[in-house]
Amino acid sequence: MADEIKTTPKDYTRSIKVHQVIRFIICILITIISLLPIYLIVINATRTHVDITSNGVSLLPKGNLINNFKTLYDPEAAFGLYDRSFDLLVGYRNSLFIAISSTVLSVFFSGMTAYGLTVYDFKFKKGATTFVLAVMMIPMQVVSVGMLDFMVRLHWTDNYAPLILPSIAAPSVVFFMLQYMRSSFPIEIVEAARIDGSGEFRTFIQIAIPMLKPAFAVQAIFAFVASWNNFYTPSMLLLSGDLKQKTMPMMVASVLANDKAADYGVNYLVVMMSVLPVIIIYLCLSKFIVKGVALGAVKG
Repeated sequence: MADEIKTTPKDYTRSIKVHQVIRFIICILITIISLLPIYLIVINATRTHVDITSNGVSLLPKGNLINNFKTLYDPEAAFGLYDRSFDLLVGYRNSLFIAISSTVLSVFFSGMTAYGLTVYDFKFKKGATTFVLAVMMIPMQVVSVGMLDFMVRLHWTDNYAPLILPSIAAPSVVFFMLQYMRSSFPIEIVEAARIDGSGEFRTFIQIAIPMLKPAFAVQAIFAFVASWNNFYTPSMLLLSGDLKQKTMPMMVASVLANDKAADYGVNYLVVMMSVLPVIIIYLCLSKFIVKGVALGAVKG
């Protein structure tokens, strides 16, 4: 009989190291693929239109960033179209107000809804959860005509209210929070708080929210990004076209639509300025994503 092949502990150690190296290489490749588009946007924002069209892709920054800013705000540049369609401070102000307000409402009320569906037992509990999932499957485009007609009747066009208040009902956020609470939120703590005389709302504010920080942070990132990048609804409801009322995506779209005297350096500059707040928000809250994933993996 042939000699049996024996595996030594050294072979196991070597195999583990090989798998670790492979996983590390894969993570590096995914990171490069994810960050490369953002890096190219930043690099192209420092280049001239001629450089971009003539030389193609470049991985090294140039020195034309200030000139692109000057072109963007020059009334005579691009037949004055940039000056009439883009204002960085106004765009930041409007989009930040809408995005922050809708994010706070979405995360808070969705967390409260998921908390109620997790903690309380009532007759139509399963039906309520099913209803949330059913609403989540309806795209905004399906109800946009009815929503626009309703806002016109309420005289809420050219108003930020219909861009913020509907965030109270965010079924996708409710669904995520519900799944997170079912796997990671101990009901015994709520029962102990009730025995100690804590009210239901106080229990949610002082006990549930601090324990659910990772889930709230993750959904805050998603809600902020979705609201910040939302072009469809604001362009449908903000009918006046007033520059002082436009959101950042609307201004970026106006600049990119300028095909009469396009300047790719300026185009990349406005895109870079539009994604900058999203990157900052992600960097501030990304540590909570890691905590949330780790917590879900341990207790799931």
